[in-house]
Amino acid sequence: MVDGGNCCGVIFDMDGVLVESYRPHFESWRITAREYGKDMTEAQFARGFGRTSREIIRDLWGEVPEAKILEFDRRKEAVYRELIREKIPAVPGVFELVSALATDGFKLAVGSSGPIENVDLVLDGLGLRKYFSAVVSARDVTKGKPDPEVFLTAAKKLGLAPNRCVVIEDAVPGIQAAHNAGMKVIALTTSHPKDKLVEADLIAADLRGMTANQIRSLL
Repeated sequence: MVDGGNCCGVIFDMDGVLVESYRPHFESWRITAREYGKDMTEAQFARGFGRTSREIIRDLWGEVPEAKILEFDRRKEAVYRELIREKIPAVPGVFELVSALATDGFKLAVGSSGPIENVDLVLDGLGLRKYFSAVVSARDVTKGKPDPEVFLTAAKKLGLAPNRCVVIEDAVPGIQAAHNAGMKVIALTTSHPKDKLVEADLIAADLRGMTANQIRSLL
C-alpha cells in the first residue's frame, strides 16, 4: 500500500552520499581498463558517474559482447571493494543525519545503480543497515539514471508516493532521475562542483548540519 499522507521518506544514493567513493571508483575503473588494454580519463569517468557500467562501457568502447561487459564489471567492482574494505570513507555527517531521520520517523532507503555487494559492504561496514527499510541496487533495475526507475522502485519498497520522498544525490544524472520520478533532490558537492549541480532543489557540501526539518521543508 502506498502512503500518500504525512509520512516522509529519504532515498540516499550510495556513492558520494553515504561513502566518499569518487577516487576509489575512478581508480578501480583505470586499473581494470588497463588490464583489458584500455584506459579511462578522469573526464570520461566524471561524465559517466551515476550511470550503469554497461552504459559507460558501451559509450566509451562501442558495442562489446554482453559476456565481456559482465566480466569487466565484476572485476572492476571487486577491485573497488578491495580499495575501500579496510577503511570505508564515510561522507561527513552521515551517521548523525541517518540516525536523526530514523528517530524523527522518516522511512529510509538506498537507491543505487551499483551492485548489491557494494551496497552491502557499505551498509554493514559502516553499521548503517538497521536504519534502512529498503535497498535498491543494480540487481533491481534495468535502466540507469537519469531514468527514474531506481528511485521509483525505492519509493514503492518504502510504501510511499514519489512526492513524499526526498532524494540525496551527488551527480547530475541522479538529480535528473529524482526529478523525473517527481521527487525533490538535495545534491552534495562530494563528487562535482556546485555549478554542475544547479538543477538540485538544495545543494550542500556534505551531510554535516543537515536536519530532518530542513529535509521535510522540501516536501
